[in-house]
Amino acid sequence: MPREVRYAWNGDVSLAYETVGAGAVDMLVLAGAPANLDVQWENATYASFLHRLAEGRRLILTDRRGTGLSDRFSASEPTPVESLTGDLAHVLDAARSDRAVIVAWGETCMVAQYFAATHPDRCAGLVMITPVAVWRHSPDTPWMPTASEWEDIFADTKARWGISPSPHPYADDEERDWHMRFMRATQAPGALVAEMRRWTQTDTRDVLSAIRVPTLILADAEGTGYADPESSRYIAARIPSSRLVVFPPGDWWFFPTERVLVEIAQFAAELDSYDPVLDRVLATVLFTDIVDSTATAVELGDRAWRDLLERHHAVVRGALRRWRGEELDVAGDGFFARFDGPARAIRCAGEITAGVRDLGLEVRAGVHTGECEIVDGEIGGIAVHLGARIAALAGPGEVLVSSTVRDLVAGSGIEFRSWGVSKLKGFRGDWTLYAVRSAATKGSDPVVARPAPR
Repeated sequence: MPREVRYAWNGDVSLAYETVGAGAVDMLVLAGAPANLDVQWENATYASFLHRLAEGRRLILTDRRGTGLSDRFSASEPTPVESLTGDLAHVLDAARSDRAVIVAWGETCMVAQYFAATHPDRCAGLVMITPVAVWRHSPDTPWMPTASEWEDIFADTKARWGISPSPHPYADDEERDWHMRFMRATQAPGALVAEMRRWTQTDTRDVLSAIRVPTLILADAEGTGYADPESSRYIAARIPSSRLVVFPPGDWWFFPTERVLVEIAQFAAELDSYDPVLDRVLATVLFTDIVDSTATAVELGDRAWRDLLERHHAVVRGALRRWRGEELDVAGDGFFARFDGPARAIRCAGEITAGVRDLGLEVRAGVHTGECEIVDGEIGGIAVHLGARIAALAGPGEVLVSSTVRDLVAGSGIEFRSWGVSKLKGFRGDWTLYAVRSAATKGSDPVVARPAPR
């Protein structure tokens, strides 16, 4: 059957995808590097794996932004995880899929985690192969490479990518040559290393507990460094609905094999009996309010203050529309809004603080990303209260964010300065906060209309 590569669009960014097979279940495959929709079919083993994965279901294959047949990026501008996550929704829309099982391996598991947590209505299940939630050495992850070890990895990758055979058990010279070309067809070494640096700056540990969809985690018992099975065990312990399978050494090469296919098929078959309760979602909340509003109202008088407040509201609502924020509540001069990505929330807050300054006003703003409860279509819970507490600490014209937000926007061009450690009323422990220093629009997602899913 002839292949047909198509393109989905996220603003001006083209995202290559194709569909294989047919069935009641859609499965979106988000491959780690190497990845190229054309070249991957030229290897009989890899092609067989994809065809087997498509048995009884419709496979949606895509090259993530920056790789393969999708739009590339320069070595100085790797795409932030938030934008990569938004791309998945556009690919599903273009393929007219309202809900799919997401299959990811390697570095793309971070994108899959974030998508499953923020869009549980679009994610029927999650399969992650050798996943990672944080790529850096830390007290939580002592098996991961240190900063100096990463520098050695970056240098080795830049020198070897696509031109020096990997220590894989190639079947023959033809397969080795194919693999080298597959690597080169994914992305150039400079862009790859830039993306790897972005991965090492990204942290999705705080996202894991918000993943409520059925999750299958597959790990290689012999993995080392960022493929160490300890990362899979760490993630499985923090996702409530997950199951971990660790395979014996040598059970796969650089792509999954027979036993992996069996596990994925069994997992997909069992999803029919799962009745999702979508009462929780990972969301970014933004709180803003006018500084010294009472004193300003007294000074201006009721009518002038009312007119000024209407102009303030117009500025806020205009920014929310541009950055895809959902207005949830207005209490006097304060706004509460929800976003599906922290970078957009930060840029929206920056636009608001600048816009109201032209009116002679100053606002304070707080941004936090966390698991929110959904009750009768409204969101609440600890994450919402935490966002409000953070906003209350901000100074005039200041946008404060939690460490979770900072860890999720790596590669977005947003710069922070350390604000300090604070006690937040009603919350235990110390909370490290950051003030936004610069919210450049690099890597931002435009507002675009999307077709309705089937």
